Amino acid sequence: MKHQVSGRKLGRSTAQRNGLRRTLLMQMLEHERIKTTEAKAKFIRGEVEKLVTTAKRGLKAGAEEGDTAKAKLVHARRMVKTSVTNDALVKKLFDTIAPRYEKRQGGYTRILKLGPRLGDAADMALLEFVEE
Repeated sequence: MKHQVSGRKLGRSTAQRNGLRRTLLMQMLEHERIKTTEAKAKFIRGEVEKLVTTAKRGLKAGAEEGDTAKAKLVHARRMVKTSVTNDALVKKLFDTIAPRYEKRQGGYTRILKLGPRLGDAADMALLEFVEE
């Protein structure tokens, strides 16, 4: 039984799961839409939402005046950098993706179910950012 066990294992070891998570996060930020299995889409969705929220908070703090506001913006960038190792993607997240959802309170992504994959009948899904 799987009572009170959090997280998804996806049939992988911890190192493989972390590598998959990081790769999917960066692909999602780069292309703003990825086609993957439904389980992987659900696995990554929450983390993408948290990254966008962190970027939004950093931008909101950075818009204020003072040294603490700048420090909060730098802190937000560093927090995102722990999950996304590519500097260009961090810049894209803060410059284009986060400002797009400035007025939105959450729900930045959607999962569209595409049906089974031909090879192994895995349920496929499209994970994409919501357009305003």
